[in-house]
Amino acid sequence: MKHTYLVFAFFLLGSVACTSEKKGSLDEKPVETVLPDEKNVVTVVTLVPSQFDHELLSNGKLSARRQVALSFQSTETIASVFVKNGDRVTKGQKLAELDKFRLHRNTETAKDALARARLELQDVLIGQGYALEDSAKIPAATMQLARVKSGFDKARIDFDLVQFAEQHAILKAPFDGVVANLFDRALNMSSTQKAFCTIIDNKSLEVEFSVLESELPLIKQGDRVRVVPFSMPGAEVEGRISEINPLVSSDGMVQVKAAVSGRADLFEGMNVRVRIQRLLGKKLVVPKEAVVLRSGKQVVFTLEKGKAMWNYVTTGLENVDSYTVEDGLKDGDVVIVSGNINLAHEAPVSVL
Repeated sequence: MKHTYLVFAFFLLGSVACTSEKKGSLDEKPVETVLPDEKNVVTVVTLVPSQFDHELLSNGKLSARRQVALSFQSTETIASVFVKNGDRVTKGQKLAELDKFRLHRNTETAKDALARARLELQDVLIGQGYALEDSAKIPAATMQLARVKSGFDKARIDFDLVQFAEQHAILKAPFDGVVANLFDRALNMSSTQKAFCTIIDNKSLEVEFSVLESELPLIKQGDRVRVVPFSMPGAEVEGRISEINPLVSSDGMVQVKAAVSGRADLFEGMNVRVRIQRLLGKKLVVPKEAVVLRSGKQVVFTLEKGKAMWNYVTTGLENVDSYTVEDGLKDGDVVIVSGNINLAHEAPVSVL
């Protein structure tokens, strides 16, 4: 009986040994396949000092540097309107015209009154022993008295006023621009209190925007700006800072104006995004894609002998696509720009 148990025990041990041997042979092959020797594919740039455009971003509003609200000088019937809103006009072009019948009659009446006053002035001077042709020899006090008694000065002023009103019965454009805020129509009465229309020179625009008090040292008059309307992302125009208001508001903002080149599709009052650019000289600059975060710190990988080397860096100023590097890199370093998201220190890489 004891011999039977011994044989059974040896049989079990042999079975376990065979099973372990087979299992070991099956596990060895997958280990080789899950550890492939693959390199990360990256792109690189060589770090050299280059010109850096510092940029500040702000929101602003467009306005025309030249715009004027035009109105008639007298209340009469509007005879004709030659333009409409949105029309481009040139300097001196006729915009609208009043009915001149009453204005012309007023001018003729005032002209006649002036002629009568001139005769009365001559009669007064003759009574004093002078002729009007010898006005240079007439004492100033005598001439002034004669003017008052004859009513000559008042008649001349009245004539000038009615003549001015008749001459301005035709409304003309004071400069090249576009017509806006025109609401009156022909055969309606004009108004001296309300503007007939507004002429806007949309080729000479300016943008007004705000910057933080802390950003003031970074801007100055003459700095370049780029302006993009929110409604037209592709309509970018350039300009220069023309005015910095020397006053800080209660919320720590400073008003800045920049003159920009106009376009036919840019309108007064448009909301725009402003990018302020200023050349700060040559600095070490890396693309933003080259900077990754590791444990909350900025890291840039450099290429050394086919391996990615981990470098802690300190960045300074930034613009839309770049950082300046204050510490951690040096001139001539080969910086990995793409393929760096999952890199580890000394990982083998292949340059694309």
